[in-house]
Amino acid sequence: MPPIVPNRFLVRVCHPCPFVKDSVRDTDEDEHLIELPESARLDNFAALDEKKNFADVRIGWNDFGLAVAVEVKGKEQPPVGDGDKTSTCDGLRLWIDTRDARASHRGSRFCHFFLLLAAGAGTDKDEPFIAQSKINRALQDAPMANLADVLFRGHHTKGGYRLEAFFPTTALNGFDPHEHPRLGIYYCVRDQELGDQFLSVGWDFPFADDPSLWQVLELVK
Repeated sequence: MPPIVPNRFLVRVCHPCPFVKDSVRDTDEDEHLIELPESARLDNFAALDEKKNFADVRIGWNDFGLAVAVEVKGKEQPPVGDGDKTSTCDGLRLWIDTRDARASHRGSRFCHFFLLLAAGAGTDKDEPFIAQSKINRALQDAPMANLADVLFRGHHTKGGYRLEAFFPTTALNGFDPHEHPRLGIYYCVRDQELGDQFLSVGWDFPFADDPSLWQVLELVK
């Protein structure tokens, strides 16, 4: 019988986020936007709750912004989604607080919610896309980013998909890696075939609205 309180709820982790000096590539679609090393992987310690991961999620930083990549493996069906209903789309949900104000249970103007989705765009709704949404119950909404400034790339691969994005400082209100090197971070990879993968606790907790449940991301150089 699983515990009433998940084991990962009892552990607060500070995840190191490595400095990545490589420039962003936006030419060859077969290349990564930016190479993120093994040290950039966000370890969600799934084994503590007897869970298994199907997605590799990585994040790195430099003075120009944050780079994020997710790779999903183990699928037998192509990713699915509907761009008009982003909650139905396979892909990554990412919450970022550029000031790590985890004492508050409600979002601030520094709290962002982005979606890197593997399907749902295009005529046949099978193309990857990126979106941003407001955080429910936030005291203040973060400015909506100009998503044209966010470099995004999505590929369907054999047995899965890969999604990558580079968020420039203009898309992250309050991003100041030197004055505020600690950020709040949370993710959920939702896949209608494989299920949900979380950075920590699951849907039994209101992590989508409550930054106090997010983890810490420390920008290290």
